[in-house]
Amino acid sequence: MKVFRRLKPTATQAPCALTIGNFDGVHRGHQALLHKLVEGAHTRHLNSCVLTFEPHPREFFSPHDAPPRIQNIRDKLMALKQYEVDTIAIEEFNQAFSQLSPTEFVQEILIRKLNTKWLLIGDDFCYGAKRAGNFESLVAAGKQFGFEVSRIPSVLETEERISSSLLRQALEHGDMKRAEQLLGRPFSISGHVLYGKQLGRTLGFPTLNLAVCTRHPNGKPVTSGIFVSQVHGLGNQPLPAVSSLGVRPSVESSGQVLLETHVFDFNQSVYGQVVCVELLARLHEERKYPDLITLQAAIQDDAQKARQYFLKKNLYV
Repeated sequence: MKVFRRLKPTATQAPCALTIGNFDGVHRGHQALLHKLVEGAHTRHLNSCVLTFEPHPREFFSPHDAPPRIQNIRDKLMALKQYEVDTIAIEEFNQAFSQLSPTEFVQEILIRKLNTKWLLIGDDFCYGAKRAGNFESLVAAGKQFGFEVSRIPSVLETEERISSSLLRQALEHGDMKRAEQLLGRPFSISGHVLYGKQLGRTLGFPTLNLAVCTRHPNGKPVTSGIFVSQVHGLGNQPLPAVSSLGVRPSVESSGQVLLETHVFDFNQSVYGQVVCVELLARLHEERKYPDLITLQAAIQDDAQKARQYFLKKNLYV
């Protein structure tokens, strides 16, 4: 999979089958679109391409009201890679881009930069300044410029349209089972293991620390709390763990969001290594404890509950 972080006019760009979107979360609705894109690209002998944006348009237009991101850019690219897309094109969403008319969007982006021959969109897709372009105008443009346009219906879960907003709502409420249903996989966060303050080790619970980039003006992550978790990247199999995601009110006042994960029966130095932490179930929201002794007892209780979770599920026993 090739990733282009800056689009340039085509010179030798192969004709492509294209889909467009933010793909925050790469949930089951996105996955249906990606499956059809790759399948249709093979049938038409085209390269498959996903066009996405950085920053998210809602962050550009309303930076103080934009919701927290579901995924960081690494996790989004890794999720897209699983669907065997040939190319990911990341377009900078800036003032000039936001002001492109629907006709300019077609000519400049679809034709001049991406050499689009087949465009596949979801049933709610709009484009161009003030979202003035729609499916009908794309079909007309396709006839004029020589590309085919198709769309697919939304994917439903219990009669609700699967969307990033619905997924974000489940995560904000700590409903990890619901989030997993919408994603088709557990919600996860990946990153490099950072060197921390060693407080967890002092308390008898060494942790792997991952910084979490929320892209939210208040530093708010899409979900927070204490979670049963499992960690990929430390061996051939995922390892059971308990995680804290948030601002650590008992020991910090900076407001920095951190994912701290205590892997059971694991005490190796893995600083700098990239790991993926899946959050399987939320035990409770973040709490502020009056002292380290109370905090230590709470961590012990959370770890025991996480072990009981795995025992009940007949995992790692």
